[in-house]
Amino acid sequence: MDIIELILDEFESEGVEAISIVDSPAIEIDFVALKSQEEVRFKAVDEEKRILMGAILVPNKPIYRRNNEKEFYIYFNRETVAKASQMFLQKGYQGNSTLEHEEAINGLTLVESWIVEDPEMDKSKLYGFDLPKGTWFGAMKVDNEDVWNDYVKTGKVKGFSIEGFFANKEVEAQKTLDKLGEMLEKKKYN
Repeated sequence: MDIIELILDEFESEGVEAISIVDSPAIEIDFVALKSQEEVRFKAVDEEKRILMGAILVPNKPIYRRNNEKEFYIYFNRETVAKASQMFLQKGYQGNSTLEHEEAINGLTLVESWIVEDPEMDKSKLYGFDLPKGTWFGAMKVDNEDVWNDYVKTGKVKGFSIEGFFANKEVEAQKTLDKLGEMLEKKKYN
């Protein structure tokens, strides 16, 4: 089965445009609904804080995909994960959220975002996560009553999933070869 690295070409790739809350996150890591910052309880719910915390993107983690009849895995390296997190914030997309990648929803905002630099000393450890260096981790504030009551409190959503456009390293390699061929061809006739 093919394994394809997805990359960010800052001039041609949009990167992450929204964060979706989903039942089955592709990165296979559920978030924690925080009761309080001081007390850790998985899946605990607090009507006041309404914070979801979890991994947004994990580097070098194979993610299964199926496109019609073709099955393959994709992954993002640490550099791409870091660049994606930066571009997401630079473009002001903190409030872009969807439910199960199907419908845009209002009232969810990414209020904390960081890259795990030291897995043993990272804040995510406080909440029971054991994530590799380079993981994009975040906290999302839920101000949408329907989403909180119908999806978070009921456990219908369990994690984050990204939506965006990335370049395929195989495609980028072919573009580079094509450009190189064009340059050589021009040089030959000049």
